[in-house]
Amino acid sequence: MNETLKQAKVGWFRAQALRWAAFRNEREEQVFLVLTLLIGALVGLVVVAFIVLTERFGAHLDPAGVTPWRRLVVPTMGSLTMGYLLYRYFPDARGSGVPQTKAALYAREGKITLSTVFGKFFCTSLTLASGIPLGREGPAVQVGGGIASVLGRALGLRPEKVKALIPVGAAAAVAAAFNTPLAAVLFALEEVVGDLHAPVLGSVVLASATSWGVLRLLLGNAPLFQVPQYQLVNPWELLLYGVLGVAGGLVSVAFTQLLLRLREWFRKQPRTTVWFQPVAGGLLVGVMGWFVPQVMGVGYKFVGDALNDHLALKLMVVLLVLKLVATAVSYASGNAGGIFGPSLFLGAMLGGTIGGVAHHYFPWHVATPGAYALVGMGAAFAGIVRAPMTSVVMIFETTRDYAVIVPLMISNLVSYFIASKLQRTPIYEQLAEQDGIHLPLSGGRQRERQRQVFEVMKPVGESLDVRDALGKAIERTAGGAQKTWPVCDPRGVVGIVTRAQLLRVQDGERPVKKLGDLVGEREFPHLHADHSLEVALARMGETHTDLLPVVSRANVHELLGIVRLQDVLRSYGVEVSGEC
Repeated sequence: MNETLKQAKVGWFRAQALRWAAFRNEREEQVFLVLTLLIGALVGLVVVAFIVLTERFGAHLDPAGVTPWRRLVVPTMGSLTMGYLLYRYFPDARGSGVPQTKAALYAREGKITLSTVFGKFFCTSLTLASGIPLGREGPAVQVGGGIASVLGRALGLRPEKVKALIPVGAAAAVAAAFNTPLAAVLFALEEVVGDLHAPVLGSVVLASATSWGVLRLLLGNAPLFQVPQYQLVNPWELLLYGVLGVAGGLVSVAFTQLLLRLREWFRKQPRTTVWFQPVAGGLLVGVMGWFVPQVMGVGYKFVGDALNDHLALKLMVVLLVLKLVATAVSYASGNAGGIFGPSLFLGAMLGGTIGGVAHHYFPWHVATPGAYALVGMGAAFAGIVRAPMTSVVMIFETTRDYAVIVPLMISNLVSYFIASKLQRTPIYEQLAEQDGIHLPLSGGRQRERQRQVFEVMKPVGESLDVRDALGKAIERTAGGAQKTWPVCDPRGVVGIVTRAQLLRVQDGERPVKKLGDLVGEREFPHLHADHSLEVALARMGETHTDLLPVVSRANVHELLGIVRLQDVLRSYGVEVSGEC
């Protein structure tokens, strides 16, 4: 009787699943629309809970006016606890959240696990409440994208639709975290997707508006910063705002380089030290906080003070230097938190400093330091995050002040230009590369109308081993039409060699015994499955090869297949006589 009842239940659930699958396939666009609204509302609720939890938790861990020793102990113990949780239970919840979200979109078929969402939420809450000077907006992006991913996969949507939900969740998260629905749309398209004309534009707008509505319903509609009415005192001030843009670009590069180099150093340390590496950031913040309490936490209160001319010039200079170092070390050592908030803080202190000096010497021709602090926020954001349109709109939405929009645009453009020239690869792409993930650059993400590598990719035939002796490799490559060969080790592909290259080395003066001595540890020519065939042809031309390995974006050593010049040309209708 019990067995019959159990089978009946299983049969009923199976029938309902089949019915849902049929309905989902028939009404996929309607399901996607409803899911967009659901994601917007749910992400809005989660981000509001994130904000409330972080603020209240922080008030108990580090209340105002505490003794210096507590300012030392709280961030140290908080980072230690968080480091163990990340190492033991939530390894994918480390870092900002934005590069991890982009990695899920481009390298992991839109997959962000539910455990990562929980880990990111609680570990970041603990980090920020402990006074670590990182932001909540980046982690909110991963939480929002994770909620969208979990719901999409749970409902059985196709991988393409699940990936399309990632920017939907990201936009909803930024809209609620910053109270900036329009900037959230721009960020999701400009930074996450890399295409302002992406097909998901409508869904991103809908989710952002829904999430913002939830935020307004629960926490009100006050802007993130209350600022006085600014104005351009003299048209010549535009030159000074240009100087601020130059300074913003230089500070952005200094911050990015320091963070990346420190993170690379921490990554080279023994694996057994990973769980307590975040203590380095917590301890440094604690020591700084002992003497300068304002350096602790994301510091939005002091940003507001700078915008309202309530901070002394010397204090802004000190906070600019200390915050830059503290944020870089805290992030690089593995604490959970983002760089959105810190970039705004650095920009406000930099702008306030430049504006304060200029206003001191030319009080009748230069606006108050607060105006420059406001513009500096946008300049630093544009230089660090490399999303210039988002930064202009975000600063406008967070302050509701249109008076300095032109100076803001000038400073942002100059800062973006300087930072791009001095460091061509944006910080999020660099962070992903350090983790072994190759994200597509912004210019290469508009892929819908391009022929892609996966269309002509072939299975891997023969390959060479790094342990092969040179003579054996020459013998194996003889007698065939193939001219270029992948070279592999236990990790996967590590390089390519041509027969002509092998023969040159054999006749050369420098002895090479094994292929491993030839390929080394350097970066090797490769393609990704979503690259365009134009990229494939260009790289074959640059390397003078007729074959390139196709590798995973999540692991450059994972060999997915090969692309031959002959197959690329054939896809364009060009027949090549003989084998290449």
